[in-house]
Amino acid sequence: MKKLPIVMTFSGHDPCGGAGIQADIETLASQGCLAATVITALTVQDSRDVIEFEAVDASHVITQARAVLEDMPVAAFKIGMIGSVENAQAIHSILHDYPHIPLVLDPVLASGGGIRLGDQQLLESIKVLLVPRTSVLTPNSVEARLLAPEADTLDACAYALLDRGAEYVLVTGTHENTPHVINALYHAHRLLESFTWDRLPHSYHGSGCTLAACTAGMMAHGLEPFHAVHEAQEFTWNALKNGFRPGMGQYFPDRFFWSKQDDQV
Repeated sequence: MKKLPIVMTFSGHDPCGGAGIQADIETLASQGCLAATVITALTVQDSRDVIEFEAVDASHVITQARAVLEDMPVAAFKIGMIGSVENAQAIHSILHDYPHIPLVLDPVLASGGGIRLGDQQLLESIKVLLVPRTSVLTPNSVEARLLAPEADTLDACAYALLDRGAEYVLVTGTHENTPHVINALYHAHRLLESFTWDRLPHSYHGSGCTLAACTAGMMAHGLEPFHAVHEAQEFTWNALKNGFRPGMGQYFPDRFFWSKQDDQV
Protein backbone atom coordinates (compact mmCIF):
# COMPACT_ATOMS: atom_id res chain seq x y z
CA MET A 1 0.00 0.00 0.00
CA LYS A 2 1.15 3.50 -0.81
CA LYS A 3 2.06 5.44 2.33
CA LEU A 4 0.09 8.56 3.15
CA PRO A 5 2.19 11.73 3.09
CA ILE A 6 2.65 13.07 6.63
CA VAL A 7 1.96 16.69 7.59
CA MET A 8 3.05 17.89 11.02
CA THR A 9 0.69 20.56 12.29
CA PHE A 10 1.33 22.84 15.27
CA SER A 11 -1.90 24.29 16.64
CA GLY A 12 -4.29 24.62 19.55
CA HIS A 13 -6.86 22.09 20.71
CA ASP A 14 -10.45 23.12 19.97
CA PRO A 15 -12.94 21.19 22.14
CA CYS A 16 -15.88 22.08 19.90
CA GLY A 17 -14.15 20.51 16.91
CA GLY A 18 -14.39 23.31 14.36
CA ALA A 19 -10.92 24.84 14.26
CA GLY A 20 -7.35 24.27 15.37
CA ILE A 21 -5.95 20.75 15.50
CA GLN A 22 -9.36 19.21 14.84
CA ALA A 23 -9.78 21.24 11.65
CA ASP A 24 -6.29 20.26 10.53
CA ILE A 25 -6.93 16.56 11.10
CA GLU A 26 -10.20 16.62 9.14
CA THR A 27 -8.71 18.64 6.28
CA LEU A 28 -5.60 16.53 5.95
CA ALA A 29 -7.56 13.29 6.17
CA SER A 30 -9.80 14.60 3.42
CA GLN A 31 -6.69 15.28 1.32
CA GLY A 32 -5.32 11.77 1.80
CA CYS A 33 -2.65 12.79 4.30
CA LEU A 34 -1.74 11.69 7.81
CA ALA A 35 -1.87 14.52 10.36
CA ALA A 36 0.91 14.41 12.97
CA THR A 37 -0.41 16.82 15.57
CA VAL A 38 1.60 18.93 17.99
CA ILE A 39 -0.63 20.68 20.53
CA THR A 40 0.52 24.23 21.29
CA ALA A 41 -2.38 25.40 23.46
CA LEU A 42 -5.46 24.17 25.28
CA THR A 43 -8.49 26.32 24.66
CA VAL A 44 -11.94 26.75 26.14
CA GLN A 45 -14.20 27.67 23.26
CA ASP A 46 -17.51 26.95 21.61
CA SER A 47 -18.90 27.71 18.18
CA ARG A 48 -19.26 31.38 19.13
CA ASP A 49 -15.81 32.34 20.43
CA VAL A 50 -12.74 31.48 22.48
CA ILE A 51 -13.39 31.93 26.19
CA GLU A 52 -9.84 31.32 27.44
CA PHE A 53 -6.66 29.47 26.54
CA GLU A 54 -3.46 28.22 28.10
CA ALA A 55 -0.27 27.67 26.14
CA VAL A 56 1.39 24.27 26.40
CA ASP A 57 4.87 24.35 27.93
CA ALA A 58 7.45 24.90 25.20
CA SER A 59 9.43 21.83 26.27
CA HIS A 60 6.36 19.68 25.52
CA VAL A 61 6.00 21.28 22.10
CA ILE A 62 9.58 20.27 21.32
CA THR A 63 9.26 16.72 22.66
CA GLN A 64 5.95 16.14 20.85
CA ALA A 65 7.48 17.21 17.54
CA ARG A 66 10.84 15.49 17.86
CA ALA A 67 9.29 12.16 18.85
CA VAL A 68 7.45 12.09 15.53
CA LEU A 69 10.22 13.60 13.40
CA GLU A 70 12.69 10.98 14.57
CA ASP A 71 10.24 8.22 13.64
CA MET A 72 8.36 9.33 10.51
CA PRO A 73 9.21 11.12 7.23
CA VAL A 74 7.28 14.38 7.57
CA ALA A 75 6.57 15.93 4.15
CA ALA A 76 5.26 19.36 5.23
CA PHE A 77 4.76 21.56 8.28
CA LYS A 78 1.68 23.63 9.05
CA ILE A 79 1.52 26.20 11.87
CA GLY A 80 -1.65 27.71 13.31
CA MET A 81 -2.16 29.00 16.84
CA ILE A 82 1.18 29.24 18.68
CA GLY A 83 0.12 30.34 22.14
CA SER A 84 3.29 31.96 23.48
CA VAL A 85 6.63 33.50 22.58
CA GLU A 86 8.33 30.46 24.08
CA ASN A 87 6.40 28.19 21.74
CA ALA A 88 7.39 30.33 18.76
CA GLN A 89 11.01 29.90 19.82
CA ALA A 90 10.52 26.16 20.26
CA ILE A 91 8.96 25.79 16.81
CA HIS A 92 11.77 27.86 15.31
CA SER A 93 14.31 25.44 16.77
CA ILE A 94 12.46 22.53 15.13
CA LEU A 95 12.29 24.29 11.75
CA HIS A 96 16.00 25.10 11.94
CA ASP A 97 16.81 21.39 12.08
CA TYR A 98 14.54 20.50 9.14
CA PRO A 99 15.11 23.25 6.57
CA HIS A 100 14.13 21.02 3.63
CA ILE A 101 10.53 20.56 4.83
CA PRO A 102 8.12 23.17 3.38
CA LEU A 103 6.09 25.24 5.82
CA VAL A 104 2.62 26.76 5.59
CA LEU A 105 2.05 29.42 8.25
CA ASP A 106 -1.44 30.60 9.21
CA PRO A 107 -0.63 33.52 11.55
CA VAL A 108 -3.52 33.07 13.97
CA LEU A 109 -3.59 36.27 16.03
CA ALA A 110 -7.24 36.41 17.07
CA SER A 111 -10.31 34.19 17.26
CA GLY A 112 -13.21 34.51 14.86
CA GLY A 113 -15.01 36.51 17.53
CA GLY A 114 -12.08 38.89 17.92
CA ILE A 115 -10.41 37.55 21.08
CA ARG A 116 -6.66 38.12 20.94
CA LEU A 117 -4.67 34.88 20.98
CA GLY A 118 -1.28 36.49 21.47
CA ASP A 119 0.39 39.73 22.49
CA GLN A 120 2.75 42.11 20.70
CA GLN A 121 5.77 40.02 21.71
CA LEU A 122 4.31 36.95 20.04
CA LEU A 123 3.53 39.00 16.94
CA GLU A 124 7.16 40.12 16.77
CA SER A 125 8.36 36.54 17.30
CA ILE A 126 6.25 35.36 14.37
CA LYS A 127 7.70 38.08 12.16
CA VAL A 128 11.32 37.46 13.17
CA LEU A 129 11.46 33.70 13.78
CA LEU A 130 8.80 32.09 11.59
CA VAL A 131 7.97 34.27 8.58
CA PRO A 132 11.53 34.00 7.17
CA ARG A 133 11.20 30.20 7.17
CA THR A 134 7.76 30.15 5.54
CA SER A 135 7.01 28.66 2.14
CA VAL A 136 3.39 29.89 2.04
CA LEU A 137 2.04 32.52 4.45
CA THR A 138 -1.78 32.75 4.60
CA PRO A 139 -2.84 35.85 6.57
CA ASN A 140 -6.27 37.34 6.28
CA SER A 141 -6.31 41.08 5.62
CA VAL A 142 -6.48 41.95 9.33
CA GLU A 143 -3.49 39.73 10.12
CA ALA A 144 -1.54 41.09 7.16
CA ARG A 145 -1.93 44.64 8.48
CA LEU A 146 -0.84 43.56 11.97
CA LEU A 147 2.24 41.79 10.60
CA ALA A 148 3.21 44.78 8.44
CA PRO A 149 1.89 47.90 10.20
CA GLU A 150 4.30 50.12 8.28
CA ALA A 151 2.50 49.35 5.01
CA ASP A 152 -0.35 51.52 3.75
CA THR A 153 -2.03 49.01 1.41
CA LEU A 154 -2.58 45.26 1.39
CA ASP A 155 -0.22 45.00 -1.59
CA ALA A 156 2.44 46.77 0.45
CA CYS A 157 1.77 44.44 3.40
CA ALA A 158 2.38 41.43 1.18
CA TYR A 159 5.58 42.90 -0.25
CA ALA A 160 6.84 43.64 3.26
CA LEU A 161 6.21 40.03 4.30
CA LEU A 162 8.00 38.78 1.18
CA ASP A 163 10.91 41.04 2.13
CA ARG A 164 10.95 39.35 5.55
CA GLY A 165 11.59 36.03 3.85
CA ALA A 166 8.22 34.41 3.09
CA GLU A 167 8.38 32.68 -0.29
CA TYR A 168 4.69 33.11 -1.12
CA VAL A 169 2.03 35.25 0.58
CA LEU A 170 -1.69 34.61 0.11
CA VAL A 171 -3.73 37.48 1.58
CA THR A 172 -7.37 36.47 1.99
CA GLY A 173 -10.17 38.99 1.75
CA THR A 174 -13.01 37.59 3.81
CA HIS A 175 -12.70 40.45 6.33
CA GLU A 176 -12.90 43.18 3.68
CA ASN A 177 -16.12 45.04 2.92
CA THR A 178 -16.38 43.90 -0.69
CA PRO A 179 -19.22 42.24 -2.63
CA HIS A 180 -16.97 39.28 -3.43
CA VAL A 181 -14.07 37.74 -1.53
CA ILE A 182 -10.82 38.59 -3.28
CA ASN A 183 -7.69 36.62 -2.36
CA ALA A 184 -4.31 37.72 -3.69
CA LEU A 185 -1.18 35.59 -4.13
CA TYR A 186 2.25 37.25 -4.14
CA HIS A 187 5.71 35.91 -4.96
CA ALA A 188 9.08 37.41 -5.94
CA HIS A 189 7.84 40.89 -5.03
CA ARG A 190 4.91 40.86 -7.42
CA LEU A 191 1.26 39.98 -7.50
CA LEU A 192 1.01 36.58 -9.18
CA GLU A 193 -2.75 36.23 -9.29
CA SER A 194 -5.95 37.43 -7.65
CA PHE A 195 -8.88 35.10 -7.07
CA THR A 196 -12.52 36.17 -6.84
CA TRP A 197 -14.97 34.03 -4.89
CA ASP A 198 -18.67 34.43 -4.21
CA ARG A 199 -19.15 35.77 -0.70
CA LEU A 200 -21.05 33.17 1.30
CA PRO A 201 -23.85 34.26 3.67
CA HIS A 202 -22.53 32.99 7.00
CA SER A 203 -19.61 33.42 9.41
CA TYR A 204 -17.39 30.33 9.63
CA HIS A 205 -15.31 28.71 12.36
CA GLY A 206 -12.06 27.16 11.12
CA SER A 207 -11.93 28.51 7.58
CA GLY A 208 -8.34 29.78 7.86
CA CYS A 209 -7.20 26.49 9.41
CA THR A 210 -8.81 24.62 6.53
CA LEU A 211 -7.13 26.74 3.86
CA ALA A 212 -3.65 26.49 5.40
CA ALA A 213 -3.90 22.78 6.21
CA CYS A 214 -5.12 21.97 2.71
CA THR A 215 -2.25 23.96 1.21
CA ALA A 216 0.20 21.98 3.34
CA GLY A 217 -1.50 18.73 2.36
CA MET A 218 -1.25 19.51 -1.33
CA MET A 219 2.44 20.38 -0.94
CA ALA A 220 2.98 17.11 0.94
CA HIS A 221 1.59 15.39 -2.16
CA GLY A 222 4.26 17.15 -4.22
CA LEU A 223 2.44 20.18 -5.62
CA GLU A 224 4.38 23.41 -5.98
CA PRO A 225 3.06 26.29 -3.81
CA PHE A 226 1.29 28.04 -6.69
CA HIS A 227 -0.77 24.97 -7.58
CA ALA A 228 -1.26 23.98 -3.93
CA VAL A 229 -2.82 27.39 -3.22
CA HIS A 230 -5.17 26.99 -6.19
CA GLU A 231 -6.36 23.59 -5.00
CA ALA A 232 -6.66 24.69 -1.36
CA GLN A 233 -8.88 27.67 -2.18
CA GLU A 234 -11.21 25.52 -4.26
CA PHE A 235 -11.46 22.92 -1.49
CA THR A 236 -12.01 25.52 1.24
CA TRP A 237 -14.70 27.43 -0.64
CA ASN A 238 -16.64 24.22 -1.28
CA ALA A 239 -16.24 23.14 2.36
CA LEU A 240 -17.68 26.50 3.43
CA LYS A 241 -20.47 26.40 0.86
CA ASN A 242 -21.52 23.03 2.29
CA GLY A 243 -21.05 24.18 5.88
CA PHE A 244 -23.35 23.39 8.76
CA ARG A 245 -24.26 25.01 12.09
CA PRO A 246 -23.78 22.56 14.99
CA GLY A 247 -24.34 25.06 17.80
CA MET A 248 -25.54 28.57 18.45
CA GLY A 249 -22.60 30.35 16.85
CA GLN A 250 -20.67 30.17 13.60
CA TYR A 251 -21.04 27.64 10.82
CA PHE A 252 -18.42 24.91 10.45
CA PRO A 253 -16.89 23.91 7.11
CA ASP A 254 -17.88 20.45 5.91
CA ARG A 255 -14.44 19.13 5.01
CA PHE A 256 -15.90 15.88 3.70
CA PHE A 257 -18.44 17.50 1.38
CA TRP A 258 -17.06 15.51 -1.54
CA SER A 259 -18.00 12.18 0.05
CA LYS A 260 -21.64 13.19 0.26
CA GLN A 261 -21.63 14.35 -3.37
CA ASP A 262 -20.30 10.97 -4.41
CA ASP A 263 -23.14 9.27 -2.53
CA GLN A 264 -25.71 11.39 -4.36
CA VAL A 265 -24.29 10.41 -7.75
